[in-house]
Amino acid sequence: MSDRKQARTQGGRPRDSRVDDAIASAVRELLTEVGYTRLTMAEVAARAGVGKAAIYRRHATKQEMIFDVLLPDQFLATAPDRGSLRADLAAVLAEIADTMASPPEGTVPGLLADVHADPALRDRFVERYLGFQRRTLTEILDRATARGELTTRPDPATLNALLVGPVFAWLFLLRESPDQLPALTSALLDATLALVGATPPTPGR
Repeated sequence: MSDRKQARTQGGRPRDSRVDDAIASAVRELLTEVGYTRLTMAEVAARAGVGKAAIYRRHATKQEMIFDVLLPDQFLATAPDRGSLRADLAAVLAEIADTMASPPEGTVPGLLADVHADPALRDRFVERYLGFQRRTLTEILDRATARGELTTRPDPATLNALLVGPVFAWLFLLRESPDQLPALTSALLDATLALVGATPPTPGR
């Protein structure tokens, strides 16, 4: 359970996880059926079979509700440790691609626009999406440097842009097929490793 959810259950009766699951399921179904813009809290309540008050106890706004459903826990909170920079970044890229491609069409661009218009939601986005992502990449780069794969550790923010930007552009600007993401991420991985000057791990380190 996230710190935020723990805070909301302290000092009161425990939250019913069945209600949480029903709301999340309703949000995903309605995003597919009516889209991000037309989805309403009232429709989610009706589909989930709960009162609107139950939703508002959990989520202050529609945007927060969708954000929590799509990113229920910290994104990339744990750095993969697959033994090499290539393997670690491949795992990160797979999670980035899956997170961006899984929501119904129009959801990610619409949510991002609303996130940047709401200071409170933007702060949570930075903490749960960008913050954990940057810390994970920093840990991966530090391990790669210790293994001798990197002579100079790249800036984690630059690496973040190299990994996320092309996937975002592919899906939402160029509007290419998600089915082609494996080929894109494979080529992106090769290009990123070349740009950061990665070499195979040093044996015995």
